[in-house]
Amino acid sequence: MDEANKSEKTVFCTIVPPHVLDKLAQADDARFHEPARRTLEHDGALRTRRRITAVRSVFADSSAGTPSDTPQRTISDAQHRETLPGRKVHAEGDDPSKDATVNRAHAGLGATFDLYFKIFGRRSIDDSGLPLDATVHYGQNYCNAFWDGERMVFGDGDNDTFTDFTVSLDVIGHELTHGVVQHTANLEYYGQSGALNESCADVFGSLIKQYALGQTADQADWLIGKGLLGPNVTGSALRSMKAPGTAYDDDVLGKDPQPATMADYVRTNRDNGGVHINSGIPNHAFYLLATALGGSAWERAGKIWYTTLTGGELSSDADFARFARLTVASARSLYGEGAEVQGALKAWSQVGVATT
Repeated sequence: MDEANKSEKTVFCTIVPPHVLDKLAQADDARFHEPARRTLEHDGALRTRRRITAVRSVFADSSAGTPSDTPQRTISDAQHRETLPGRKVHAEGDDPSKDATVNRAHAGLGATFDLYFKIFGRRSIDDSGLPLDATVHYGQNYCNAFWDGERMVFGDGDNDTFTDFTVSLDVIGHELTHGVVQHTANLEYYGQSGALNESCADVFGSLIKQYALGQTADQADWLIGKGLLGPNVTGSALRSMKAPGTAYDDDVLGKDPQPATMADYVRTNRDNGGVHINSGIPNHAFYLLATALGGSAWERAGKIWYTTLTGGELSSDADFARFARLTVASARSLYGEGAEVQGALKAWSQVGVATT
């Protein structure tokens, strides 16, 4: 794929799915629907703008970085406006800020860099030392966080349904992983390839958290966005890789719609063909493989997924079956015939995805 086509497929990726915000926007209580409606309007406008205007691509800027063994982080403060990048408030090497949100963003960028470099030998998002930039305090009660192709952007939430979006390390890792996907397989953001894009972001977001906490696969909670839901929401997180469909069940937020297997695959034209919903299926396959192998999930299971994503065989329009077959091939290439190959075959079979 040439650089121009890669640039055209740069997408606007948010952590809170549109279907969640849609549900909130329909609530009678203004404290729920007003922040959700503003967030939906913002996200919809930015998605449209990225489709129809020429935006700077990180692919064009990749030479700006110098490969290094350490991250180069810059945090800016939008001061509750929607203008990027905002005012620079923290740079690499600065003392900790008095603003806890700034410090969490700085630490999250660093934790993401650490996993990719120390485990996979990848130097930043583009493997060429791309500086890691983030903006905090974006918008008024903005209920989302996103990767825009160049930087991480965090809202403060409404302190009711959602808290500050820097509180979940896996959310930061998830969004930055969209940048890794963009620089590797560049999976199209629609249907099954889009669900794989979201799933890879969840997988590596979870691994980043597990690596930072020193957790084994059995010790991990396998939740995405734990701590992000407000105090009045009945739920534990945005998604569960261990048990898709169980992350929340709330009168206002609705019920987690993610399926765990192909038997419950959701066919929809919304959310780019259900990219945030059907990602539960490959998410669960990874969980099954990682827990079957045991130990640290970033080791064998993580390396299988990373090799599949970066190996050059994964087409941008890959479906679940193609991805599954390639994970089996990656397992065989890395480890030979053994527990890893058998574990991958069994995991995909358990979620109903054929590998032959």
